Amino acid sequence: MFAFYSFGEGLYGGVYYDTHTLDNCLKPGCILAWEMNYQPLTPEHGAPLRLRVENQLGYEMVKWIRSIEFLSATDHIGKGFGGKNEDDEYYDLLADS
Repeated sequence: MFAFYSFGEGLYGGVYYDTHTLDNCLKPGCILAWEMNYQPLTPEHGAPLRLRVENQLGYEMVKWIRSIEFLSATDHIGKGFGGKNEDDEYYDLLADS
């Protein structure tokens, strides 16, 4: 499992982060983007690094990534639910659940 931490802040404060399984990150529609149209990403588009996970909802696509952490479980970060939105608003981890 991976945790993606943003320079951005969550809706209710605190560092915005989200987690994804290795299986989900290996899907063809998942990318880490550092450029767009052969040019570096701009801050408006999520520079320096942006996560695109096409099988997930928009809030799962972390912008302004400052770090990536490898995890065995999510219970020791945030409130333990696997992401800032899940911690604060009780979203499910998967869009199709």
